[in-house]
Amino acid sequence: MDFKGLFTPAAIAANWNEVYSNQIPYLGAGLFPARKKAGLDLAWFKGSKGLPVSLMPSAFDAQATFRDRIGLEKLETEMPFFREGFKLKEKDRQELLRVSEASDPYAEAIIARIYDDANELIAGAEVVAERMRMQLLFPVGGELGIAIKANGVDYTYEYDADDAWKTTNYTALSGTALWSAAATATPIADIQRAKKAIRTATGSEVAIAIMNDTTLEYMLSANEVINRFKTYNPTIVSAVTTDEELIQVIESALKIRILSYNKMYRDESKVAHTFVPDGYVSLIPSGSLGQTWYGTTPEEADGADAPMDVAIVNTGVAISRIVEPHPVNINTIASEIVLPSFERMDEVATLKVLA
Repeated sequence: MDFKGLFTPAAIAANWNEVYSNQIPYLGAGLFPARKKAGLDLAWFKGSKGLPVSLMPSAFDAQATFRDRIGLEKLETEMPFFREGFKLKEKDRQELLRVSEASDPYAEAIIARIYDDANELIAGAEVVAERMRMQLLFPVGGELGIAIKANGVDYTYEYDADDAWKTTNYTALSGTALWSAAATATPIADIQRAKKAIRTATGSEVAIAIMNDTTLEYMLSANEVINRFKTYNPTIVSAVTTDEELIQVIESALKIRILSYNKMYRDESKVAHTFVPDGYVSLIPSGSLGQTWYGTTPEEADGADAPMDVAIVNTGVAISRIVEPHPVNINTIASEIVLPSFERMDEVATLKVLA
């Protein structure tokens, strides 16, 4: 069996594409589509576009009046780098040598395990991007930014250095307004106020409210929601309501879609987390909100000149392979340079609805 020829980056990429095609994609991948650029530097224009301003009147044969761009603020930063790998040792090769052909069930199990190791690296690269995107949509405490700290490296990015976004687009409820206070909470009114504020400031309409199941359960338990359902359905006031029925009432009242997102990941310490924290609601317009930018990793840039093979998956994740002659090991490495831009941040609001 050609051990070196079997686990090439191209073969790993093809295997991942087949596996990934059967998975439900991350929510953030649709809201922040992937794009590629060269190098580390990332610059984008924050979309503080505001409402459209009427054209200036003008006399015939007069020069046009030139207006300033509305609220365009250029943001620049250097994108972070992530890299991790696994090693196929001589023992793995000896296990494969024990079988005569790839169709042997024993060989199939070993091959699947090795491909699973590679897929785990690529999946980990996808987790990095989704963590970043969800941190932007659900800024804990209203601090809009990205923070990933591990392995002696601290990547911290502020997207709202002057707290302008936090002042206008972030609301933290307290006391009897918290959604955990079912008798006094008003989730429909809370979202309606945030919708109006976004519309007034930017002209954009909130189309989707994103939260996790924990937050959704508190929302659906509020008397405001239940009473509204009973008002619309007076003949079944004694019946047990379903979540779907209550969600329908809220969506009808607010003209938005309620989306519960509950995917999870493990951090660098193997601790499980939800991408969407409990007690937070993100209100977003339709369409993409920014871009997930991938840079060119050292492996992609210099792999052709080094003793390694390289393949690219998911726009910007580089899978590279280095064969060590002594001892005979094969190192497979996944690397990425990734950071989302958030051009429409002023059209997004976040509510903290639980203590």
